[in-house]
Amino acid sequence: MNRQLVLRIVVGCATSAAASGQKESTRRGLPEAFPSPPFPSAEYQGYPLIGVPPSPAVSPFMDWLHGTSFGDLLESHRIQAYGWINGSMNVSQAHDSNLPDSYWIAANRPMLDQAVVRIERQVDSAQTDHVDYGFRSTFLWGTDYRFMTAGGWTSDQLLVHNKLYGFDATEQYVDIYTPQFGQGTIFRIGRWIACPDIETQFAPDNYMGSHSLLFTFDTYTQTGAMVTTMLNEQWSVQAGIHAGTDMAPWYEGAVATGMAGVRWVARDNNDSVYLVLNAINDAKFQRFTEIGQPAGHDNFNYLVGTWQHRIDPLMQTRTEGYFMWQRDAVVGGTPSIGDPQYYGGGGGLGADIPGTTLTYGVVNYTTYQLSDQDYVTARNEVWRDEDGERSGFPGTYTSHSLGLTHNFTRWFQVRPEVGYYRNWNRPAFDLGRRRGVVIAGFDVTLRF
Repeated sequence: MNRQLVLRIVVGCATSAAASGQKESTRRGLPEAFPSPPFPSAEYQGYPLIGVPPSPAVSPFMDWLHGTSFGDLLESHRIQAYGWINGSMNVSQAHDSNLPDSYWIAANRPMLDQAVVRIERQVDSAQTDHVDYGFRSTFLWGTDYRFMTAGGWTSDQLLVHNKLYGFDATEQYVDIYTPQFGQGTIFRIGRWIACPDIETQFAPDNYMGSHSLLFTFDTYTQTGAMVTTMLNEQWSVQAGIHAGTDMAPWYEGAVATGMAGVRWVARDNNDSVYLVLNAINDAKFQRFTEIGQPAGHDNFNYLVGTWQHRIDPLMQTRTEGYFMWQRDAVVGGTPSIGDPQYYGGGGGLGADIPGTTLTYGVVNYTTYQLSDQDYVTARNEVWRDEDGERSGFPGTYTSHSLGLTHNFTRWFQVRPEVGYYRNWNRPAFDLGRRRGVVIAGFDVTLRF
């Protein structure tokens, strides 16, 4: 980052704090675990975090607005507006579709994965003298929308029409923070990204451009209400109720669903464990009709946990595992009743799976910092879809990927990588034509 931009950011932060009439909050609890940049986050897995001051970073767009009447108005209310554009290109052994890998679903093609605009006010949970509020409103357009789609949230694009590109209002929530309960509590209502996963993040916040199979088939968002309480600097707990896996309360398949989680960080700040029962209800696949055709929606229950360990200041390892179950499901899970396409999806309900079916696996990310701008990532996983309830192809899968992240500036990033993905029991990739595929590619992210 050039010195002039750094100076404008520092001045902008100071001006924003002065305009809002609030003193800068001091972090409560253990220090940041990782340097960011180059890593996408300085924190151990957890969301929302309490005791962490609002980020002082100013986006290029806010920096451009600084000194204008509109910019001053936003700064005076501690509101940030920003976003990013993320595109990719891949070369694959598959001919048409890389599914069930993600996000790069269309083989051997460039794609606009994410064009995102976000407006937010970060809640100040570091201070302990007053109630504070925050909100986040995030809108996305691109091919990645299909992994974020929730029934009832503009979901016809995927679930009815099976479009390659689409729009999603991925995050729409309000936070209320109060210091009166525990060492701080945040009440959240709206639609949020599911809490415990390493990869359930937008493109700039992930370690690689592609994703594991575990991520591809778990929850992305939940809509409901959640409460998170910090007990002390090592322990936090949370609980909530939502409308089910990737469903809005007004969606026909919605079902009242509980969730509960606990987060622990070691006193020496070298380890963290985050365990969440992300969905618990009757676990029965939801069946209904859509424009006169048989349709439905997954309603799996699952327990998911992450363990993160800081090996040394330059090297970290992150492991996630989950165990999910569902009753009377269908092969391939939530269907799109749209026409089948070369990139996958469409075709309506799959075959019935009587009784209870299971899906489970483990993924590990190990990262090593090369410089203030670079790090390398190794991702390895094993994942089993016993009856094909999630992927459409039963069997045991593995994947092994290696990637490099280079931050030219804080706002411009490139991530090349290569990976091998395989189903050890039957052809599953490229619409069921190949047991395994090698996929090489890169993505580019430009923040604004």
